[in-house]
Amino acid sequence: MNTVNYIGMEHMRKDIPAFKAGDTLRVHVKITEGDKQRIQMFQGVCIKRHNDGVGSTFTVRKVSNGVGVERVFPLHGPTVNKIEVVMVGRVRRAKLYYLRKLQGKAARIREKRTY
Repeated sequence: MNTVNYIGMEHMRKDIPAFKAGDTLRVHVKITEGDKQRIQMFQGVCIKRHNDGVGSTFTVRKVSNGVGVERVFPLHGPTVNKIEVVMVGRVRRAKLYYLRKLQGKAARIREKRTY
């Protein structure tokens, strides 16, 4: 095992749910405004996940007022309070960059049903 990853394992979070690209996530983010802190939710589709030990990130995309907004979150960072999986998506790719060109009903992702 890489020495850097071995040292970083003690800083990794254990409360992260299993998710992949195509899943709809609700990310609770800590926002600092002046001396006050609050929790803000960011809900959208996970279009990318980059696994690199303690440096892992994931990108969430949502459409707000007709404008696409993407945010990259550190998976093990202190700004992410909680991650909830709202819907498990049925996709065939690991990176969903094609969603950037689609809009409206064409940008929908089917739900993966488990029986």
